[in-house]
Amino acid sequence: MSEHSEVLNEIVNLLKQESEAIRNIPVSESYMQAVDLIYQKVHKEGGKVIASGMGKAGQIAANIATTLSSTGTPAIFLHPSEAQHGDLGVIRANDVLVVLSNSGKTREIIELVELTHNLYEKVPLIVITGNPDSELPKIAEVSIFTGNPKEVCALGLTPTTSTTMMTVIGDILVVLEMKKIGFTNADYAKRHHGGYLGQKSRSKAK
Repeated sequence: MSEHSEVLNEIVNLLKQESEAIRNIPVSESYMQAVDLIYQKVHKEGGKVIASGMGKAGQIAANIATTLSSTGTPAIFLHPSEAQHGDLGVIRANDVLVVLSNSGKTREIIELVELTHNLYEKVPLIVITGNPDSELPKIAEVSIFTGNPKEVCALGLTPTTSTTMMTVIGDILVVLEMKKIGFTNADYAKRHHGGYLGQKSRSKAK
């Protein structure tokens, strides 16, 4: 077998591993609990989603925040380290905290939760994690488990499959929240003035 064929086979195997991991994400009532909690805090009480994570998980948290915002649920990304230097002030009492941590014990995230509850004791916590028996799920109102698949990274270390799971879970929460609030093409168009998606949503809203 040529080197070119070996690489193509490896790509196929990597795709199979990632897609299989997605299919094995546990489905539970936690999804609807998270959607209901976000709905209550954001759409009933006028708060917002505060999404956070450290490292690669933080990048996924930022993506979830921007996607929620673009689909009718106000959200921002809060970097856990910057929060310790004043950015914590963005949090309000009626917000909901959504944190991503594959280990469920990321020090900066645990500290963020502690600082948040020192500021506003009753801010609820939603955790997306690969370790349901870790510290963060124990203090969360809602915990969503990724299934903790093996990373496809050649070393088994770099966040790869785990962040794919977090992205998929975030997409599910976004879609369910959109349906819960009855988000329409017209609503989408109001938030997307420019670009192809803005044009497409405006044409559908007519």
